[in-house]
Parts: sequence; C-alpha cells; structure tokens
Amino acid sequence: MVMLRPLRILLSVLKTHPSRCCSGFVSRMRYVNRLKEDDEACAAALKDGRIFLFHHLSPLLQRTDTGTFRPALLTSSDVQSILQQLGSDGSLLKESVLIGCSEQNQAQFCLDVGELDQAALEENFKGNFIDLRKAFFLLDGPEAPLVAKSQALLRWHQTSRFCSATGQPTQRNQAGSQRVCSSSSTIYYPKMSTVAVVLVSDGKRCLLGRQSSFPRGLYSVLAGFCDMGETLEEALCREVAEEVGLEIQSISYSSSQHWPFPHSSFMLGCHASVSPAHTQLSVDNSELEDARWFTVEEITDALQVKTPPRRGDPPSLWLPPKPALANRLIREWVERQDRT
Repeated sequence: MVMLRPLRILLSVLKTHPSRCCSGFVSRMRYVNRLKEDDEACAAALKDGRIFLFHHLSPLLQRTDTGTFRPALLTSSDVQSILQQLGSDGSLLKESVLIGCSEQNQAQFCLDVGELDQAALEENFKGNFIDLRKAFFLLDGPEAPLVAKSQALLRWHQTSRFCSATGQPTQRNQAGSQRVCSSSSTIYYPKMSTVAVVLVSDGKRCLLGRQSSFPRGLYSVLAGFCDMGETLEEALCREVAEEVGLEIQSISYSSSQHWPFPHSSFMLGCHASVSPAHTQLSVDNSELEDARWFTVEEITDALQVKTPPRRGDPPSLWLPPKPALANRLIREWVERQDRT
C-alpha cells in the first residue's frame, strides 16, 4: 500500500520588520483589488503606470549594459506616443491589462500590440520581441513571473471574446480581471489547469523524462494534468504509474508556480520516492519518448549548462530554465544529496 506523508506547506519568513512589511503588502494588495473593481480608478492608474509590451504574445526584451536581458518596462506616455506615431488611434492603450503593483505603489500593466509593425516597434523601443519559451532562458529575475502572468492574461482575453453558453460577445472591465457576457451577464474569470509535477528519486538517483516535442537533449521532471475529482497525491501516483510503471512510496510538497504553457497551468511541485528494490522502468512511449535515472554527478554537470546546445554540437543533457518549477525541484534534490 502506498503510504503518503501529509503535504508540507513551506512558508517564507520575512526578515524585515513584520508590521512594516505586512502594512506595505496589505496596502498594495488592497490597491490592486480596488483597481479591479473601479474602472475609473484603474484608468487613472494606467496614466501613471508601467507597461510590459507584447507583440503576438512575445514579450519585448531589452539588452542591458552587462549583456543580459530584461523585459522593457515602459511608461504609459511613452507607449501612447509611439502608438500614435505608428498610426494607432490611441484607443489601443485602453486594452492594457492590470497585472500587479510594484513596491513603489506603481500599477503594472501589459499590452499586446500585434496589430502594429514589429520592426518599427523594436526600433523605437530599442528591444526585440522574443518568443516566451526562448525568453525564459534569457530572463533571470523577479520579472520572469510577471512576464508569464502577462502573456497568460493576454492570451485569455484573445480567446475569450465570446460566451461559451450564448455565443454572444463578452466585454472586459478596465482592469481586464473579468469578462461579462453581453446577453446573459455571466461573468468569466481567467482560469488555470492544475498540473501535478514530481521529481522521483530512489534515494541516490533521480528520474527524468522527455517528450518527443522537447528540444534535443532536454530532460525534465514528470508532469501531468490532474483529472476531475483527483487529489494531488492521486494524480501524482497515477501519472508515475502510467508514464514509467513505478509505484510511489511517499510524497512531500515543495512549491507551486503559474506556468503559461500550453495555455495557463497551475503547477504543484512535489518530491516522491520509490523503493530502491523496484526501479525498473516501463516507459509508456505514447506519453514519453524516453525516461532515465540520473546520478547527482550527471545532474550537477547539467545544471552548469547555461544555454541549450547549438545545432551541430555533440549531444548533451540540459535541463529546464531556471524560472521553471522543474528546475527548482531538481536543484532541491541535488541539495538534499549534498547533505546526505
């Protein structure tokens, strides 16, 4: 019988003064919530806000003086000025979607300008629109989750223009936090699909797999969508049994993450163990192209690979980018091995 330990919720401890931190955080959260509920307040905040720009869902990135990349964070007036130069009637800025608030109490928005000329935009803003999957290998900082959230919200608006029940158009509020059916008044909110993500270990090795759609040499942790009515534990046990033919002995919770692929997923990350006496893999090739056990030495070497191998390079193991939950699980496993 599979014995599961209760999931451990990991809370980060704030080292600064609790009352000041909580006060600042609470005020920002209440401010964002007010902008979602008050169209006039949100429109006013947009005038003084900052905007992440996208072109057909690809974020605008700028190269820094040190050669790294960061998302361009633009003022509303700068964006409006360039849009007007490129022939926009000025109403496009109103399509900006609220994504949060900075620690300086400045509202943050995102906007897709795919209807305008990409080359002209890149020249004016001194950056490049880069596919988000590639961008994740270039971004290393707190902006990466904001860029992912932005793309997910923009995509949701692009694919939710009509009510699924009546077929009538839906209208968004100013913040873009909801859409309402013009006929039935049904309210729609952005949705995420729950995904169970697990790094399996036999005590000395960890298990990674790859799908045929992965770039050459890329291996990652096992993952699968939770079925309706399943608990997280049930989904993890089922996915591991289906994909590699192993039976999980124990599970511990690590952390969670929003992930914008393939559309918008809520990733719940866990570690799981199997008996060292029962590690023979039986890979379901309709699910995975390959799955293998890796030693801590192999994983440590792979973590040093900063960019994917180029075409023509010898085959080598590389792992998901640092912003990905899969990367976090792998690093946690290596740290555990170092302590044993």
